[in-house]
Amino acid sequence: MEIQLSSEITKLIPHFKLGVIEYKNITIGDSPQMLRGRLQLFQESIYFDLEGKSVTDLPGIQEWRKIFKLIGKDPNRYRHSAEALYRRVHKQNYLSSVQSAIDLNNFFSLKYQVPVGIYDLDLLQGPVKVRIGMEGEEYIGLNGRKNSAAHLLLTSDQKGPFGTPFVDSERTAVTNTTKNALQIVYIRPSTDCTNAHKMTESLMNMFVQIHGGEASYQIIGCL
Repeated sequence: MEIQLSSEITKLIPHFKLGVIEYKNITIGDSPQMLRGRLQLFQESIYFDLEGKSVTDLPGIQEWRKIFKLIGKDPNRYRHSAEALYRRVHKQNYLSSVQSAIDLNNFFSLKYQVPVGIYDLDLLQGPVKVRIGMEGEEYIGLNGRKNSAAHLLLTSDQKGPFGTPFVDSERTAVTNTTKNALQIVYIRPSTDCTNAHKMTESLMNMFVQIHGGEASYQIIGCL
């Protein structure tokens, strides 16, 4: 899948990086007990670690809030998905198992304090562009609402926006019938390229271990 990065983003965020993973011939379904158990235990650990602290003090949460503000989106009104997950855990409103792909996304998002999106590759009409949303752009999100894409960092195809670090589009949602998928990891710009590769490869390997199939990845923003 061809991924095009807007020059506007690289000017605003000089060390911008994305992990992009393509999966083929995967099988998505109920999460194995291993993943469900790790997700639950990790949330409990985070809850106790956050006692007496603010979610916004966490370095990954703070870094992505600054990016939202930089591109013109109020981070108090539009909270990136990793922050939204942490706020749920902070309230002891733990995430329950949805399905294997979503559960793994949530686990890695919590682990690295970064937004992670996954999309049905067969529902995309390329090329995929990574850019900043324009005034008037909207999409129906997984939250069931019409969301403004203006001033949001987003991924789009020929049909328009389908992914953001805020909430993803309903149009390209991964389901149990998905066989091919595209995963986007919104890596913290402060992460060096060596660790960006390690993190993305780790996610890819765990995903394939659970879902089978074949995978390849690239890091946009690293040579």
